[in-house]
Amino acid sequence: MGEPERTEDGRHIVVDGRRWRASDPSIPEKLRSELVKELMAARRLVKTQGDAVRFRVQDAKVALGERGDPWWEPTEEGRRERIAAAVRALLRHRDGTTICPSDAAKVVGGEQWRDLMETVRHVAAEMVSEQQISITQKGELVEADAKGPIRLGPGPQL
Repeated sequence: MGEPERTEDGRHIVVDGRRWRASDPSIPEKLRSELVKELMAARRLVKTQGDAVRFRVQDAKVALGERGDPWWEPTEEGRRERIAAAVRALLRHRDGTTICPSDAAKVVGGEQWRDLMETVRHVAAEMVSEQQISITQKGELVEADAKGPIRLGPGPQL
């Protein structure tokens, strides 16, 4: 089973004559693999638990760029939604461990990920206020505006 057929512009795959949006090719392979594994796990959960867990499929697909704003013409709001979806999907996949904010920036920004770090921190602060995630520094919980290196971990509402 090889790669699916792609449209000439590479933005869609073709399966049984239907076009589907392709994943963002700028996602680093390690992170893309984690997101695909989370997507597959989420799909398996939908089969056993139904619509109550469908949000996990949505997060993984948005993070991969297959839903939401097209990855080839993002808007500011679309980037923020995709960052939040990437954070949630990666945290679920890593099952209780933390992620570096740069992981979400790399999913959304590809090689220009550093340009998104301030946005990632703002999105993380919003997610903390919604209790979706926590922010730690050297293993200790810190406020969202902490300076220096931080890690993002699951919150009570993830």
